[in-house]
Amino acid sequence: MNEEKFDFEAFKRETKERLRRGEPASGKEGVFQPLLKQMLEELLQGEMDSHMDAEERGKGNRRNGNTGKRVKSSEGEFDLETPRDRSGTFEPQVVSKRQIIISEELEAKVLRLYSKGVSTRDICELIEDTYGFTLSATTLSNITDRVIPMIREWQQRPLDSIYCFIWMDALHYKVREDGKVVSRAVYNILGVNNKGIKDLLGMYVSESEGARFWLQVLNDLKARGVEDILISSIDNLKGFKEAIETTFPATDVQSCIVHQIRNTLKYIPSKDSREFLKDLRLVYQASTKEDAEYNLDLMEEKWGKKYTPIFTSWRNNWEHLSNYFKYPEPIRRIMYTTNIIEGFHRQVRKITKTKGAFTSDMALLKLIYLATQNMIEKWTSPMPNWGLVASQLDIIFGERARININSI
Repeated sequence: MNEEKFDFEAFKRETKERLRRGEPASGKEGVFQPLLKQMLEELLQGEMDSHMDAEERGKGNRRNGNTGKRVKSSEGEFDLETPRDRSGTFEPQVVSKRQIIISEELEAKVLRLYSKGVSTRDICELIEDTYGFTLSATTLSNITDRVIPMIREWQQRPLDSIYCFIWMDALHYKVREDGKVVSRAVYNILGVNNKGIKDLLGMYVSESEGARFWLQVLNDLKARGVEDILISSIDNLKGFKEAIETTFPATDVQSCIVHQIRNTLKYIPSKDSREFLKDLRLVYQASTKEDAEYNLDLMEEKWGKKYTPIFTSWRNNWEHLSNYFKYPEPIRRIMYTTNIIEGFHRQVRKITKTKGAFTSDMALLKLIYLATQNMIEKWTSPMPNWGLVASQLDIIFGERARININSI
């Protein structure tokens, strides 16, 4: 590095002249790039001055010249000289030893593009077109790794003590592990607190589900402050019933009617499907549980011999399929299906659909986390018709709901 004092007045005169000639102010070859380089090198020298205090000198430590590296910034790409010491204890803060991207704006842009599902190749092309340098796959990965502490903090953040509704569903992906491609399920838990505001409570990666897995998930919610869940809507998740009875025994579990209907219609040939569905509507759209059970009996008399396994499934799951009949219509509309979290997952899939197999579980989590944070930011208003729903919950659950009707 040139040890001569930086002549700011000379630089100012040169900058004015270059701008007068129409040269760009910023970007690659911009007139401000030399100033950025000089400013950073001056700051690094200042850091070294502070590091090389009497204590360090007393240990025999001395300056040991400079080391150069190519750095990338929104002002273009240039060589930066960083001072060294003999003992190797100097750790610069302005631009760290392994840092080659020095623009927060640039890193933020990369993360925004990544969170919208833009491919690595397209991100590299956009950065090269804009700033005139190429980012390697390793550099891109290092930039996105910056969200890992955010993910850890988000996964451990405190939650509300009461959730009126929660929905659970999974997204399925492929991940590379030990040279093989394996399946992963990302289970998301979406909740509505007693103010009617939606929130994504947790995101869990698992190879399989079961009572043990769900027990860990529910205990995690408890450890983060959840004391009670009024109603949970799920897609007949394996082992969830046993886990919820252990951790939140008062929670009412509703199996998704829509999933049950879809699974039913898979086994009905087209020649019977219209008439069968017409009869089935009389079951799930009944005004009372008694009417629904009566209509289910009639259906079984009519179709039971032909489609025995279907009615076995409805009977085996009826306890949780029929829970919504005990509630007023506004609450029924919220709890009878997991469509609300499926809609959320459809938005996530729009972001992740361009990806093949992820390189790791963390690579999978990074993208889903960034994609979901963009959506969560918009969840600032209560759910539609929340005033009426909250009033009904207050009547049904009393103190458990902890709803202040006067504040709605």
